[in-house]
Amino acid sequence: MSSPYAAQPWLGQLTEAQRAPVTPLPTVVHSFRAAVARAPEHPALAYFDGRLSYRETDDLSDSVAAHLAERGVARGDRVALMLQNSPQFVIALLGAWKAGATVVPLNPMYKTGEVAHVLADSGATALICSDRAWEAYLRDCAAASSVRVVLTACELDLQTRHDERVLSFERAPRAEDADDLLSVARRRLPAPTGRELGATDVALISYTSGTSGTPKGAMNLHGGITYNAERQRTGHPVPEGACYFALAPLFHITGMVCQLAVCIANAGTLALAYRFEAGVVLDAFAEHRPAYTVGPSTAFMALAAHPAATREHFASFAVISSGGAPVPPALVEKFRAGFGPYIRNGYGLTECTAPCASVPPEKEAPVDPASGTLSVGLPGPDTVVRIVDEKGDEVPLGEQGEIAVRGPQVVPGYWRLPEATAAAFPDGELRTGDIGFMDADGWLYVVDRKKDMINASGFKVWPREVEDVLYTHPAVREAAVVGVPDSYRGETVKAYVSLRPGADVGPDELSSYCEQRLAAYKYPREVAILPELPKTTSGKILRRELRSRV
Repeated sequence: MSSPYAAQPWLGQLTEAQRAPVTPLPTVVHSFRAAVARAPEHPALAYFDGRLSYRETDDLSDSVAAHLAERGVARGDRVALMLQNSPQFVIALLGAWKAGATVVPLNPMYKTGEVAHVLADSGATALICSDRAWEAYLRDCAAASSVRVVLTACELDLQTRHDERVLSFERAPRAEDADDLLSVARRRLPAPTGRELGATDVALISYTSGTSGTPKGAMNLHGGITYNAERQRTGHPVPEGACYFALAPLFHITGMVCQLAVCIANAGTLALAYRFEAGVVLDAFAEHRPAYTVGPSTAFMALAAHPAATREHFASFAVISSGGAPVPPALVEKFRAGFGPYIRNGYGLTECTAPCASVPPEKEAPVDPASGTLSVGLPGPDTVVRIVDEKGDEVPLGEQGEIAVRGPQVVPGYWRLPEATAAAFPDGELRTGDIGFMDADGWLYVVDRKKDMINASGFKVWPREVEDVLYTHPAVREAAVVGVPDSYRGETVKAYVSLRPGADVGPDELSSYCEQRLAAYKYPREVAILPELPKTTSGKILRRELRSRV
């Protein structure tokens, strides 16, 4: 009997253009050079009041590539990159790729131990970072690693507005033991020859957040990035040359693929604002009038809660997508009612180079009537999403199991970890660790992380279901649910929430609100109200940090 998942009957719901195979260029560098050829003077990057054209960005990144090659960075070497959303990030990224290197993106919030692990594990020979981080602690990290080439950047450069809400730091002294990225970029050197990379070369070693142990480096191929970028470009079309706003951090796979790579493929302008701050982002929306952005649901919650937010801030958008964290159905409806746009859900992981399912532009994601879960979309062509049991056997449509993904965007494995690769990618198929189900029309629903299930008196409780109920309360801004030890039930449900500005509600009222809407074993017996919930820089709420408080 044929697999109901592999048959993909739901592709009939897509338009002919959405079903058609995509033919992406081999690498983002190829896409970038194509954009330079057809729109050399069009702004590639907008950073507060600064602008760089495609031609200027090409020249600057060529020179960075030449410098790296001069300093001994060879084809296939690893270059660690640790910067916020700024033009310097893009210049450094393109320069490293033009030099034939593999880029290792680092979260600027990483501490010494986390950076030391990534540098040692990746074997990076070069590091590109902010001058402040170099002076503060990265110099010591690099000294204990294989890094021998260092370039530093001041993210106050390439703009003059210096918005103190995010650019509140002072310039660090020029480091004598590191090269200045912009000085190098302005040497006007030609890119080295003989370093061309192809679709099967490793573009990124993206370290996972380590929710299940030591972070592992997923090997994102150039072809996987350009494939997903092209799928996003054709699946969520905006006019060529349009402005894309970088709401997600570029060091995260969502920002890298669904913002930067898509923007380049469309010869668009990527608007950058250093890091997320709701007021700064709203001002940037008003200034740049972007047509597209993607970000976690927590970012849209913060934007919606900002007292200055108006419908006009969002009037220019043709597409708003959400990825990287679950989207509560209540948020989608509240956002549309207040500001106009419909937030299009999507689903992906670092290991599948961002998206593997999304909501087509002419459709809206259904809500499962039994659980109240919002669908994350339809799998695209060339991508097979299955739901499997513990043995890897398919479960019937509608039943819950682990989500498994096979397609051209799935990475070949983890860097130098053959055993972990074999466990996570049996026969090349990614076992995500997420629990979900698929309906007969092909809509995929993510229930929760396998490891986050709460066992209350033998009953399964998925935190997402409780969180979705909490989000329907008008006072709740953010919610996270965890299991806590209970002498009677084994585990019981505890909720952490932050409130919307001006809201006044107590823990008992929120617990009662859930009790009226959930089975007795599901509602939270304990509710804690916090000013903010802990999150990663990509916007995911850190349940593990909340569990550690118990």
